[in-house]
Amino acid sequence: MSLAEKKCVACEGGVKALTEAEAKAHLKDVPGWELKDNATWLFRRFQFKNFTSALAFVNQAGDIAEAEGHHPDITFGWGYAEFRIQTHSVGGLHENDFILAAKISINYQ
Repeated sequence: MSLAEKKCVACEGGVKALTEAEAKAHLKDVPGWELKDNATWLFRRFQFKNFTSALAFVNQAGDIAEAEGHHPDITFGWGYAEFRIQTHSVGGLHENDFILAAKISINYQ
């Protein structure tokens, strides 16, 4: 099953964050994303032709995040949207972060 077909599962702490090696292994399934801050965050910058396109994409991503119950940090402006994803309760990355990244990426055109 691909990451985009999976569903984020509730994570309340007590779960260990992925190691850097584990995060790197998952990274191959989300092309365009990169690891930041010692592999504790997923990051991607998306480019758009204007502000309206960036806003529409951010709104779509917001709907996906809400449906998954997993919310990224988003910065956007004219022609771009940046996403930072982390599972705060584990202080790093979890498979949920990669699931959300895969679902967000599917909507990028």
